[in-house]
Amino acid sequence: MSFSPKQQMPGDAVLLAKIKDAVALSQQRGYAHFVGFLDERAAAVSRQYMESTYFKNYMLWGGFAEAERVVFGAFPDFLEPSPEAFPISAVTASFRQCDLLSHRDFLGAFLGIGLKRESIGDILVEQGRAIVFCREELKPFLLSQIVKVGRVGVKLSEGAKKPLPHAHAYQEVNGVVASARLDCLTAAMIGMSREKAAAMIAAGAVEINHFVQISSSKELQEGDLLSIHGKGRYQITRLGPVTKKGRLSFVGKKYV
Repeated sequence: MSFSPKQQMPGDAVLLAKIKDAVALSQQRGYAHFVGFLDERAAAVSRQYMESTYFKNYMLWGGFAEAERVVFGAFPDFLEPSPEAFPISAVTASFRQCDLLSHRDFLGAFLGIGLKRESIGDILVEQGRAIVFCREELKPFLLSQIVKVGRVGVKLSEGAKKPLPHAHAYQEVNGVVASARLDCLTAAMIGMSREKAAAMIAAGAVEINHFVQISSSKELQEGDLLSIHGKGRYQITRLGPVTKKGRLSFVGKKYV
């Protein structure tokens, strides 16, 4: 079966070859095979591909339910997909609360010691603590090699205590629009005219769930993620009810 993502990107062919191999090997050898960590777009491409095939015995998991970076797992038919089967470990980095460290600081430290981006999942940072999700085989290396992030001393330990740090902060966005069309909601989210929003959409500057959408008339649904070039990311959390004047109320959140 041939398959092409909605919009081809460099690396899509390599990704799909790995996904296909994982599925084939899971069936031939009788145990689960894994690919990733995948970023959000790669995960979306993987879901799209799996929806185009007969194979349903797969799972995407990143170590916790809200993870953005996830591992693709293909399981043999007799084995139920389970988070416990994934080769993912959590590591906690502790540091002084007065030291300010960011996601970028931690990622830079990991890449600086030669780790590949696909070996690291989400990095959740709060005051004095960060939780890093990684491929299981890399955990001993991280624990033995990372003693500083930038100029800040850190202590790494196995596991992660809940509650986990929040991955993002959000600002609520709400209002009323003529309809759930993409141009209406894009304009409302970023505070511009519907005509200017339509021009941005036609120029390929707006993505829905990580794929470019150039049709202004596309209807959005609750849960859809909007990425607007130069304006940030937004999620539609509620559509409706309709007001007495026949306009559609909405609630969303902006990633900050």
